[in-house]
Amino acid sequence: MHYELYVDSLFLINLCMNLYLLMLVDHSLPGTAMPWRLLAGAAVGAVCFLLPFFGSAPAWARLVFGGLTGTVGMLCITFPVRSLRMFLKLLERLLLYSFGIGGGMLFLTARVPFLREYLTGVSGALCVGGVLFLFFRRFCYGIKTKHCLCHATLVRGERRMTAAALIDSGNGLTEPISGKPVCVVDEKLYDGLWGDEESGYRVIPYHSIGKKHGIMQGYLLPGLTLDVDGLRLDFKDVYVAVSKERISGAEAGGGEAIEIIINPRLLEKTGSGRLRRRPEKSKDRDKQAGREEVNMRAKARKEV
Repeated sequence: MHYELYVDSLFLINLCMNLYLLMLVDHSLPGTAMPWRLLAGAAVGAVCFLLPFFGSAPAWARLVFGGLTGTVGMLCITFPVRSLRMFLKLLERLLLYSFGIGGGMLFLTARVPFLREYLTGVSGALCVGGVLFLFFRRFCYGIKTKHCLCHATLVRGERRMTAAALIDSGNGLTEPISGKPVCVVDEKLYDGLWGDEESGYRVIPYHSIGKKHGIMQGYLLPGLTLDVDGLRLDFKDVYVAVSKERISGAEAGGGEAIEIIINPRLLEKTGSGRLRRRPEKSKDRDKQAGREEVNMRAKARKEV
């Protein structure tokens, strides 16, 4: 029996299907992969799919090699994989959506006779795959981002500190000028990162149970990394408010004191699936306002 395979058609179908899968995996995560990484990962997977058609090794060996190389390459190129646990989490989501889209196409082929011939073509497979992609994108699940315990790494210049963190939906603090979400840190973390410096100082108003209103000292933290359910998420220019009182919730961490409360809005995405980003003008305005606030405080001390 003789078969004719069109490499360009196979590559195009696999490129688009891989792109669907990677976008679903990315949509289920708080972090967002760059578009060029999504496309590069999908292309690597498509090329590796063609490897079993070349070489003289046994067919099963070529299939295994091509499948493993393509899967690992797709995930490692698209996402910042920093641990085996994170890779397994990504692999879990990739396999889930692979079975979903593949199973959906097989179901339609078996149950809808007039689609059988249509699905054998390139345009038909891509269109049906696109419909299934939109369906799973609407209902795809993500990691738990409310009342979730995780580990945080706070970075400011050469100083770096790690702490137990809690993603708490009760934290609705926002920086009044930019509207950016604010995380709450223990005073010990602040002392370890800032010391006697006060650069980036802002005033954070708050409301809480038992106290109608109050003011917290806020600062702009250059870098924050969260390890959530095996996934590493990096954030830049995060506002933090210093808590003068001990942060509650230590008993929820199994004896490990919680030193930072993460605002869940920090992990939210926009309607396009992208993380909320601030324009450069807004960042510059915040830095300028912070410098003015520090100067005003220094002037007030001199007058006293």
